Amino acid sequence: MPAPLTLPAGYSERPLTLADAAAVTAVMAAAELHDLGEVVIEESDIVADWSRPSYDVSAGTVGVVGPDGDLVAYAEVSGPDRGDMSVHPDHRARGLEEELANWMRARAAERGEPTVGFPMPAGGHLDGVLDRLGWPVRWTSWVLSFPEGVAVPERPLPEGYAVRAAARDEVEQCWTVAEDAFLEWSVRERQPFEDWAAVVTGYPGWEPWHLRVVVDPTGAVVAVAVLTLASEGTETYVDKLATRADQRGRGLAQALLADAFAAGRAHGATKCSLSTDSRTGALGLYEKLGMQVTSTWVNRAAPTR
Repeated sequence: MPAPLTLPAGYSERPLTLADAAAVTAVMAAAELHDLGEVVIEESDIVADWSRPSYDVSAGTVGVVGPDGDLVAYAEVSGPDRGDMSVHPDHRARGLEEELANWMRARAAERGEPTVGFPMPAGGHLDGVLDRLGWPVRWTSWVLSFPEGVAVPERPLPEGYAVRAAARDEVEQCWTVAEDAFLEWSVRERQPFEDWAAVVTGYPGWEPWHLRVVVDPTGAVVAVAVLTLASEGTETYVDKLATRADQRGRGLAQALLADAFAAGRAHGATKCSLSTDSRTGALGLYEKLGMQVTSTWVNRAAPTR
């Protein structure tokens, strides 16, 4: 494991467990509220991610405990080239950020990863710290929402196609379509089906209507949307949206967005949002549908050696 952190007097470190998900959420929420003016993290996001069969939470995390005994910062390396970090605003500028950044690089090096990176609010505290530490920006991402009262424009599907909730025996097809699409621009290994299912069908509070599909006239899944209900059920968040390469240009993604918005509204949600990044080239498409950027993020990364 990486060398112990060099911490201010009164602070200590320890590995985390799934039971720490609420405490980590509280740290990240405080940081987001300070930097963004809103909270986007949900405890369910962390619980689902940490429940992946391939992830050893204690080996992949480090938490910093403050003088009062509460968790005040954390970092993790949760997969190839992938990590995260957060420091509570009340405990910033004490060297915790630099120590956690060095820990992430050391932990990723132990895993054999050449780089490690993570997203953070553009212009926020960590963005400035990691810029000074020499972590370059790899890409930019945006969270977009439909303004109140604006719905997704309806677009008819081609003849013989249908949009609906996925059947239980279609989940593996959904994984294939989503992973094939994301791997066109994401440099990583294919996520195992069991890990993908842990953060989709295993997401806390998941219900069958959260996985939406477009099927072609043969019944094959050709487009997928993964939904979660955020902000205590008032927001439909489209966590994943993918169309099979040979089926693009037919309006399937737009039909899925309209369907997702309608499904969420039927279950009490009044807002619909999603995120995209500069690797996909999809920002302009979503803006043309009437979506507006609500926050901007950057993904910074550093070599591990």
